[in-house]
Amino acid sequence: MRAIGNFLWFVLGGVFMGLGWWLVGVLAFITIVGIPWGKACFVIGQFTFFPFGKEAVSRKELTKKDDIGTGGLGLVGNILWFVFAGVWLAIGHVLSAIACFITIIGIPFGIQHLKLAGIALAPIGKTIVTKEVAAAARKQGAEEHVSKMRNNA
Repeated sequence: MRAIGNFLWFVLGGVFMGLGWWLVGVLAFITIVGIPWGKACFVIGQFTFFPFGKEAVSRKELTKKDDIGTGGLGLVGNILWFVFAGVWLAIGHVLSAIACFITIIGIPFGIQHLKLAGIALAPIGKTIVTKEVAAAARKQGAEEHVSKMRNNA
C-alpha cells in the first residue's frame, strides 16, 4: 500500500515540492555558509518525493542525546531557516494541501502536505526514519519515562 501511495503522490504533484526542496538546497550550497541547511534540504526533498512509510523525528528523541542541531545552535539555525526558506516551503506545502483537499481522494495527500509544512518551518534537529523505527523510539522513550516515574514515587 505504501508503494502505491508513494507512486500516486509522486505522479500527482509530490515531485514538484521535492524539487522545490532541492532547489532551496542548491541555493543554500551556493552560499557556502548554508551547506548544513542544504544537506538537510536534500534529505527532506527525498522524503518529500516518497513520504509514505517514513516519518520525521527529533534526533534527540531517537538517540536520547543532544547534538548541535537539537540544542541552542539548532534553535538559532531553525530561526534563520524560517526567515530565509522555511516559510516559503511551508506556504508551498499548504497551497498544495488545499489543492489536494478539493478532491476526496486527495485528502490523505493534503494531510501529508500539512505534515511536510510543519517540517519546513523547523527542520534542523530532525531526521527521517521509517514509521517502525519512529514508533520504537517513542515506545522506548515512554518506557524510560514510566520507569523514572516509578523510581521517583
